[in-house]
Amino acid sequence: MNANTLEINSGRNEEWRINLRKTLKTKERTVIPRIKMPETEPLDRIKSYVEVNSGLTEEQAITEAQRCLDCVNPTCIEGCPVNINIPGFIKSIETHNFNNAIRVLKETNALPAVCGRVCPQEIQCEASCFYQTKLKKPAIAIGHLERFAADYERISGKVHIPETEAKRDYKVAIVGSGPSGLAAAGELVKLGYQVTVFEALHEFGGVLKYGIPEFRLPNEIVNFEINNLKKLGVNFKKNFIIGKTADFDDLREEGFSAFFVGSGAGLPLFMNIPGENFIGVLSANEYLTRVNLMGANKDDYDTPVFKGKKVAVIGGGNTAMDSVRTARRLGAGKAMIIYRRSEDEMPARDEEIQHAKEEGVEFLTLNNPVEYIADKNGRVNKIMLQKMKLGEPDTSGRRRPVPIKDSEYLLKVDLVIVSIGVSPNPLIPMSLPKLETSKWKTITVDPETMQSSIPDLFAGGDIVRGGATVILAMGDGRRAAKNIHNYLLKEMQSKQASGINKID
Repeated sequence: MNANTLEINSGRNEEWRINLRKTLKTKERTVIPRIKMPETEPLDRIKSYVEVNSGLTEEQAITEAQRCLDCVNPTCIEGCPVNINIPGFIKSIETHNFNNAIRVLKETNALPAVCGRVCPQEIQCEASCFYQTKLKKPAIAIGHLERFAADYERISGKVHIPETEAKRDYKVAIVGSGPSGLAAAGELVKLGYQVTVFEALHEFGGVLKYGIPEFRLPNEIVNFEINNLKKLGVNFKKNFIIGKTADFDDLREEGFSAFFVGSGAGLPLFMNIPGENFIGVLSANEYLTRVNLMGANKDDYDTPVFKGKKVAVIGGGNTAMDSVRTARRLGAGKAMIIYRRSEDEMPARDEEIQHAKEEGVEFLTLNNPVEYIADKNGRVNKIMLQKMKLGEPDTSGRRRPVPIKDSEYLLKVDLVIVSIGVSPNPLIPMSLPKLETSKWKTITVDPETMQSSIPDLFAGGDIVRGGATVILAMGDGRRAAKNIHNYLLKEMQSKQASGINKID
């Protein structure tokens, strides 16, 4: 813990500590109920892109922070992929020191306002909380408190920009402005490197912008975090496609000494069943990108997206929930999730599933599409579904869906959105013949260092994992930044030893 945290911890009332020890010994603690995040009413939110979760008030945040037991060995930190000093920032909130809370968060997290909204804390830090693991009580609402601290910073205007080390004579290129790239950029610029983020699209943020709707993550939040990185010293270039606009050798000639590739996984997967090429069958990637990033939901847009009145979304992950909830906001009277397993096997967050249900989404579980059928104009108007049952668990640990013979039936639709996964963007691997990739075309890296088969190139996020949460991608970015630093330190030492270059 840092000095600020120690100061806060040392200020704890001794009587409170004695009572806590007695409580844990007897397991008779009277637990303050976990705070519930205020939400916009479902009937109101489906009419607009207003954010569903409204955020905690100061009073709610302080009350929730008081629940923290100030564990001697805080296991919540171990559950966080970027190792946030969770007790440190929570105790700052408890003592009304909101400015210090954001300082503690930014020691390891470049995007606290983002993570507080979209990270699956319930399977990470909160799953490791002492309340959950030992007392069998609801965990501290770590994500809600992180969001509170970050929103307080933004709304108050008291923005904390971390200190940076002295400027180094080394340039690092970040390919992609998604969560892994932004995390790597933030860490490297703090270490003094000259960092430039290259983004292929016309806006920065990667999947944070094109993949997550504003009712979950408003664009102003992403822009705020990116502007803070700019203030920190990170340079950004958009409409710049590595492998097309310039290749890695071009950048090396411009003086870049190392690279981090966080180009994501933007290539959608389909099921390869009949009818997938009909009008009105599209990927979740295309649907969400056109709506979230390009404004295609607006009537005056040159190529508006078809809104649909009977919309079926194939899949059970967070992207599927984002798609079906977007369809509801675009006027779908009937919006359905079609998923081949049961709800218990769905990979989407419980919160997203609950919000979808509140918004009128129907769940057709244990159903699987086998064919799409179109009208005479080639537009999809029906899905042939087959009923499923659950068999033995597969390699994912979930029970395998097994088709039920002669159970096919037709379902009327006018729009189908396929959300069954993505594969990595192939442009980077195609531009580097010597780069080692897996059979899934992900970049192969050393999991400890995130270094690829090309020594000066590191990678993380979806381009390595094939699919990852925001916080896991950020963890990759942080780990890569640390090892890029180590790599460049060796380069400096080598040049100094050979007399090629004098480094201050």
